[in-house]
Amino acid sequence: MGDQDALFNQYETEYCNISTEVARNLQVISTVSPDQRRGKLREVDASLKNAEQIIKRMEMEARSFSPDKSRALLLKVKEFKADHAALKTDAKKVSGAAAPGAAARAELGLSDDYYSTSAGQRERMLAGTERLAKTGSRIQQGQQQLLETEELGTSILGDLHRQRETITHARDTLHGADDNIATARRVLAVMSRRLMTNKLIMIGIICLLLGAIGLILYYKLQG
Repeated sequence: MGDQDALFNQYETEYCNISTEVARNLQVISTVSPDQRRGKLREVDASLKNAEQIIKRMEMEARSFSPDKSRALLLKVKEFKADHAALKTDAKKVSGAAAPGAAARAELGLSDDYYSTSAGQRERMLAGTERLAKTGSRIQQGQQQLLETEELGTSILGDLHRQRETITHARDTLHGADDNIATARRVLAVMSRRLMTNKLIMIGIICLLLGAIGLILYYKLQG
């Protein structure tokens, strides 16, 4: 279970890092040259595809947990899907705004130089800052889960150590009981031999007495 938690947390961290990088790229696209803009857009597209694959792996991993934990993790995966969809939407808007021609800008309701104005830059900066804050919060949650998993692992190891000590103590107790039983058997064997010896002595004494009585009776009858 610990390995499963670590793998899911690893996927979560990877997605947060990718989404943060995508948000940063979307934030700076409007400030770079056309050639750099096209490169950034290709980089964003590749990162979004990679993030989508990571979300799929996260979902598969979440379904492998127990039902209660699986539900909680699937809710988190749903949040990542929503965040990924929002990033794709932002990427499409930025790509449309960066495309030549007034038609693409008209669909967004933006003037040709909107993103070069202070208002456009401020809007993009606020959106990027908000996204970075959300991503940072998710990273903190992932780190907290890692700490909780580490604490749980330490607790389990402590329990296993205590159980091992209990088993060792029980084994020593059993060995002591075996020794006591062996000693008792030896004592019983000695007592049994002594009892048999005493019986033989008593039988011998009885035989001697009977012989003496017989001799006495014989001599009296002869006299």
